[in-house]
Amino acid sequence: MDDTFGTTPGGPLPSNGLASDGPRPRRRSFLMNGESAVASVAISVAAILLSGMAALAWWTTQTQRAFLEAGRTEQVRAVGSLLAESAEPLLAGNELSAVRRMVAEAARDHNLSACRIVLPAGVVPGGEVLADANPSLINVQKLPATWAGVPAAPQARAETGAVAVSYPLNIPGRGLARLEISAGFNDPFAIYWQTLAGLGVIGSASLSALLILYRRLRRRLIAFGAVRESLLAMAAGESDAAALAVDRELGPEARAWNEMLTDREKMRRQSIAERAKEVLGARRSAKGDLDIVFDAMSQGLLLVDDKMSVKQANGAAAVFLQAKRDKIQGAALATVIQQAEVLEAVRAVIAGSLRRKTTIEVEQTSQVPVEPGAVPPQDPGNPTSPGVLRFTIRPVRRDDSASAMILIEDITQQRVAEESRNAFVAQATHELRTPLTNIRLYVETAIDEGDKDPALRGKCLNVINHETRRLERIVGEMLSVAEIEAGSIQIKRDDIRLDALFEELKADYASQAADKSIALNFDLPPKLPVIQGDRDKLNLALHNLLGNALKYTPDGGEVTLSVEATDKQLVVSVRDTGIGISPDDADRIFDRFYRAKDPRVSKVTGSGLGLTLAREVVRLHGGDITVQSQLDKGSTFTLTVPTVAEAA
Repeated sequence: MDDTFGTTPGGPLPSNGLASDGPRPRRRSFLMNGESAVASVAISVAAILLSGMAALAWWTTQTQRAFLEAGRTEQVRAVGSLLAESAEPLLAGNELSAVRRMVAEAARDHNLSACRIVLPAGVVPGGEVLADANPSLINVQKLPATWAGVPAAPQARAETGAVAVSYPLNIPGRGLARLEISAGFNDPFAIYWQTLAGLGVIGSASLSALLILYRRLRRRLIAFGAVRESLLAMAAGESDAAALAVDRELGPEARAWNEMLTDREKMRRQSIAERAKEVLGARRSAKGDLDIVFDAMSQGLLLVDDKMSVKQANGAAAVFLQAKRDKIQGAALATVIQQAEVLEAVRAVIAGSLRRKTTIEVEQTSQVPVEPGAVPPQDPGNPTSPGVLRFTIRPVRRDDSASAMILIEDITQQRVAEESRNAFVAQATHELRTPLTNIRLYVETAIDEGDKDPALRGKCLNVINHETRRLERIVGEMLSVAEIEAGSIQIKRDDIRLDALFEELKADYASQAADKSIALNFDLPPKLPVIQGDRDKLNLALHNLLGNALKYTPDGGEVTLSVEATDKQLVVSVRDTGIGISPDDADRIFDRFYRAKDPRVSKVTGSGLGLTLAREVVRLHGGDITVQSQLDKGSTFTLTVPTVAEAA
């Protein structure tokens, strides 16, 4: 802190163009720029240290004083106790001179201010002091043979720094006396000043060490302080890099801060230049409203001139054709589109022989479809290709020259949806026709033969009832699928008696299992709880799982339905020994309209909606359905739902 006080630490930033007018003067201060925060911390630490040393000195002095007073008191009491024990036998033996000598020596040796033995008042006329450290105060010259009474208690004296004790003396064969001792206490100032001097030396050493540490850290800490002041100035609205710079000599932190300011200034200027360039470029090549509309279209659009060259292309066309837009514009159409029928239609439009729009659908099986309704990127670097493209070619006349407009649409998902819908209609028709045909046949049989054979009539009615319930489930599935499509499917919670539910399930599929010689096992616990849920929809889900297990299990196989019920959840497992599911199909069997690719599956009727509906229903109850399967060995579907009401 010598010649740097009150100067601007940074000065002009070196060779960065941030300041050309030299350093800006700042308000003069006793401390260097950035040192105020550091110095305040150092002063606070020094003040705390001095306060602590002063408190420690006071506490040490008071503790020493109390300790010395306590020691002096214990010393006087010990001397008094010893004198009392020694004086009693001597006085009993009338060794008066020995007692007086002992009292005087004790007072001299232990620096006692008073030490004497007194008799009761009136024993000896005109006196009661038998022995005293001061011989002139003795007024009893001869010890009486006996006496009576108790010596008067000494009068209390409030003396600061004095200790006074008294001991009763019981002189055998003579009477009672009392030993009185008092001693002064002088503060040992030498000890106090020695202690204070030691603490002063320690405090001075600590302050010196703190000062040395501060001096060593000062440079680095000042750099942080200077950066802090610059940040505060920046927060206050200062933007000039030269005013925010700090002295480079403060260390690497200061240099890093200045470099950051330099980079910030360069980026600011570069940003201004780029914005200006964008504005100028936008003014020079501003797009019209029509071009903006073209780029916003989700359909691809190509404008082809009479030379079969692409004059205009939007971003969607670049996506569909898997090429960059700047490569398409100006290129020959034959290098962009390879389909011969499309090229022939464009030639016919340009030649004038085709004056109406023509639509051509091209299937590209090796390409990945684009999601329906998605707006392709303007200039894709990694385009996504459609599977089926629809090219619509129509003529465009401008300035007496023939040209053609090509509209490109991705209809892959539309084609997939149509195929799925057609397959669903076919499967649903077949599913509905089978129970209706059975109902019609058994109704005719019951009408024709029922009166003659009551047992046959009962069998027909049972089959009609079974097929009616089957038909009801199929219609219910279709309605539920429609609700899922509309997003309006809901569950109606009520108490579900599981014992009755599984009994009905077993009765519905017993005959189907018997027809295929399949062992249908129900592994149920002794007691099933009553759970909360939608009985019809859970029944529909269980029917789908058990019905699929029976459909895809060959004759002579085995299907087992096992149930585990706890206080929190119900777990139903349907295990079969059927054809199994391949790992590729296992990931998709819950997709809508999906059926496994196994040829054996195609021989079994189904809509591809059962498992989708079952999982949707179970998830609405807060549960889920999982599958574990091994090809040609069987599958296990596990349904888990909570036993209490818990929304998905």
